[in-house]
Amino acid sequence: MYDPHSTRYKYPDFTDQHYLVVKKNNGAVFDENYPYIDNSKGFRFKKWWVRVLLNLIVFPICPIYMGLRIKGRKNLKKYKDELANGAITVSNHIHMWDYIAVMKAIRPRKPRVLVWAPNVRGENGPLVRLVGGIPIPDGDLGGKVACNKAVEQYLNDGGFLQIYAEGSMWECYPYIRPFHTGAASLACRLNKPILPIGFAFRKPSWIRRHIFKQEVAITLTIGEPLYKDDNLGEGEQRIDLTKRMHHAVCLLADVDPNENIYEPIFNKSKRIDK
Repeated sequence: MYDPHSTRYKYPDFTDQHYLVVKKNNGAVFDENYPYIDNSKGFRFKKWWVRVLLNLIVFPICPIYMGLRIKGRKNLKKYKDELANGAITVSNHIHMWDYIAVMKAIRPRKPRVLVWAPNVRGENGPLVRLVGGIPIPDGDLGGKVACNKAVEQYLNDGGFLQIYAEGSMWECYPYIRPFHTGAASLACRLNKPILPIGFAFRKPSWIRRHIFKQEVAITLTIGEPLYKDDNLGEGEQRIDLTKRMHHAVCLLADVDPNENIYEPIFNKSKRIDK
């Protein structure tokens, strides 16, 4: 595990809290009428053009901007049949572009991602939506029901859904924070595989450190699918799968699970390494 010992970011007290400040609020209401999966012709047309730009410009830039290396794509081919009916990808959240990296890594699949509602209301909201962002409703019960229904339909139609089980992005943070159980709960309920992905840090080259002021270079590794244990009860399945997800992401992120400083499941967990 490479630890950059970053002092650039003000990590919050609780491990699932956000530290980024979203400056804009467009007032969007995520209720039962919101199109969580927008299949309108106009939206799909704009999304197609964004996908073209991703393939032509953004994806090729990732190795330069992030120092990105991708490993484990062989697992996408090895488990092609198991993943054909939809899957949930779960990873640590350590870079502004790590979802872009996931999109690049699992091509030609076109995933969607559950995102913090203020990011969709904010200055980058339209772009977040066009790359597959689905806002998580923040308080509206009808919105939560509608969002869950749309997400379940999307997965049952064979889609790939990225979930950041840590709950927030902490850039350049070396440890794997506790996971919320929502991803495992969804996987158990719909009988979908979890595809773990780990982002590991490498020490950047002299040029990256001193010219581009980059603290880390990044390796993304795709693991093997995880499934619920049918020998367990419903509640036990969720806990068991979350623990195995966390363990897998630790290994893929080059973090020894026995030396990771956090428990696997979020329990009002606070930051330890202050």
